[in-house]
Amino acid sequence: MPFDIGIMTFAELTEDPVNGTLPAPRQRVRETIEQAQVADQVGLDVFGVGEHHRSDFVGSAPSILLAAAAEKTQNIKLTSSVTVLSSEDPVRVWEQFATIDLLSAGRAEIIAGRGSYTESFPLFGYDLKDYADLFREKLDLLLKIRDQNPLTWQGRFRAPLADADIAPRADGETIPIWVAVGGSPASAISTGRLGLPMALALLLGPMNFHEETVLLYREAAAQAGHHALPISINSHGYVGRTSQGARDTMYPYFAKGMLENNHQRGAGFPLSRAAFDAQSSPTAGLLVGSPQEIIDKLLTYHELYGLNRAIIQMGFGGMPQKDHLEAIERLGTEVAPVVRREVTARDGIAA
Repeated sequence: MPFDIGIMTFAELTEDPVNGTLPAPRQRVRETIEQAQVADQVGLDVFGVGEHHRSDFVGSAPSILLAAAAEKTQNIKLTSSVTVLSSEDPVRVWEQFATIDLLSAGRAEIIAGRGSYTESFPLFGYDLKDYADLFREKLDLLLKIRDQNPLTWQGRFRAPLADADIAPRADGETIPIWVAVGGSPASAISTGRLGLPMALALLLGPMNFHEETVLLYREAAAQAGHHALPISINSHGYVGRTSQGARDTMYPYFAKGMLENNHQRGAGFPLSRAAFDAQSSPTAGLLVGSPQEIIDKLLTYHELYGLNRAIIQMGFGGMPQKDHLEAIERLGTEVAPVVRREVTARDGIAA
């Protein structure tokens, strides 16, 4: 199975900790599309946009940003990272991503998640006490929409469907649907039983943080007759020319983002430089450093988890676009080709 490497963004609006400027929403939207263009040009495999419903993000409608990116790119896969499916209508999600699939000639994907940011639940009239049930039911509906048309279906949280014609359909055979898992054993087991690819969120912590999660996922999948399912990690990072330069560039912005954009308002996460450096060490999860350091970490993740994909969130906290684009270029030209070649050699995949 080939190894995909990509980038993602939350398109957050954060005051620059160095010069005190705050980007305009229009600027951040245009920068997001430029990031997709550069990622495509340097040969990365995946570009993702996360969904957040607050005024310090411009990514409340990822499907629209991905549709714009579809018109500016040629080869890169376009995914949500994630679609907060619990507070979405699966019919509308399918319609939007099937349209992106047509625009992009079959490059659309969906990463569906429960949502760690919960602003969308009251915004769209959902009760957080139904958090788990909403996701189970809506994922069931999304998978049925993917697999059959017309569709008859009934559940608790939306109107029933009777012989419903849900269009458009995918450009090709189907649209890949991944499930985002934050480490919950129950989530990993249910994803494995469904035979769906799993996207693991890894923010801070040791590289082996998800070993048990992956084991439970693989065991549940095998028991249900599913084998060789893809696994991804979504992690923060930055690729610099040197190890120290990467850390010096990333830290002030990442710390600002963690303090101001992380989860619910008023619940920021203070991160000291010492703690950041510890999380950047060879055995910790942040993918920050020189190209060789990122290569080594990605290959270690591949060995730990049988990983098939890594999506790196670079620039979190409003990093200047110049620095962000330079890191994307290094990831595509200096890191990705080496990792793909090494994984191919280790796994015996035909080139």
